[in-house]
Amino acid sequence: MDLSFTPEEQKFREEIRAWVKENLPQEISHKVHNALELTRDDLQSWAKILGKKGWLGYGWPTEFGGPGWTAIQRHLFEEETALAGAPRIIPFGPVMVAPVIMAFGNAEQQKRFLPGIASGEVWWSQGYSEPGSGSDLASVKTKAERKGDKYIVNGQKTWTTLGQYGDWMFNLVRTSNEGKPQTGISFLLLDMKSPGVTVRPIKLLDGGHEVNEVFFDNVEVPAENLIGEENKGWTYAKHLLSHERTNIADVNRAKRELERLKRIARSEGVYDDQRFRDEIAKLEVDIVALEMMVLRVLSAATSGKNSLDVAGLLKIRGSEIQQRYSELMMLAGGPYSLPLIREAMEAGWQGNFPGGNPALAPLTSTFFNMRKTTIYGGSNEVQRNIVAQTVLG
Repeated sequence: MDLSFTPEEQKFREEIRAWVKENLPQEISHKVHNALELTRDDLQSWAKILGKKGWLGYGWPTEFGGPGWTAIQRHLFEEETALAGAPRIIPFGPVMVAPVIMAFGNAEQQKRFLPGIASGEVWWSQGYSEPGSGSDLASVKTKAERKGDKYIVNGQKTWTTLGQYGDWMFNLVRTSNEGKPQTGISFLLLDMKSPGVTVRPIKLLDGGHEVNEVFFDNVEVPAENLIGEENKGWTYAKHLLSHERTNIADVNRAKRELERLKRIARSEGVYDDQRFRDEIAKLEVDIVALEMMVLRVLSAATSGKNSLDVAGLLKIRGSEIQQRYSELMMLAGGPYSLPLIREAMEAGWQGNFPGGNPALAPLTSTFFNMRKTTIYGGSNEVQRNIVAQTVLG
């Protein structure tokens, strides 16, 4: 296994770096590097810039309008955009539902839905978790009853990330109660502007509006929006979750945030504390180890070998690392981690007072927000069981 990059791959990296430097808006990069809140316009603006270049679907094959990059090229693209301070690509459209439509949708569905995802014009949301159906996803109860050429959907989804911006939602719905719970689930695409759809915000401790509850009251969905076969949605959901769990690992963001942690530690005078430096060093070792794991998977894919099914393992390690760097940042910031007056921060107050450090904002809310990473996408406890069964045997 050779984990070094070839001259051609290094040239590709340099081309990506130059393009991102020229096209990434500086005000967006500043927000990302300093963990300031990104608006819908910020996220959509970057998505459309990538879409115009044909890179929003950077993991797509050429037959569906993607660049057809190798696994290594995709990794280098992710690394360079992350280190430059680009926002994470909102994954629900290009990273999650698009591969399902490509693999299991019909030609008409592919023609209808993929262009809007590739351009960044259409915002997708994920309809998986429900009250009482999170890690036990097979127990979803949102019901879709077939009536003629449409489905009537009733039920509720929760923790729908950025669902307030959603144009469309991909949904796991129950179409049968016979047999095992997994056998009665279907994969349905739903227009969120349909009558009967209600999005209700879930306010977080810091006052942010990141997640939502979504209610369906006799929502009519054309039967043509069913992906694949009825009652086969569990198969499609597993295909999607492998993409989600690998995405959660996000080693490139961890590398960027490691550098931010060092900046904060230096500015707050704790970088020279030997015990604190030890914690930073241990975190850096784990990030390098995670990167090596990602590169091993990429190396196996490039050589045509079958890599182990380690999506769950990547998710476990990546999510734990995110929690650790957010905790160390808060510890480094000390009392300056605590203030969080949203209106003042939006006005640029935090970091602008004498001696203030703009890299500090907002550390406590980030710490609390990162508690979710070991739960969403399949809790780490469940992932360890999956890894034990599929990898260790």
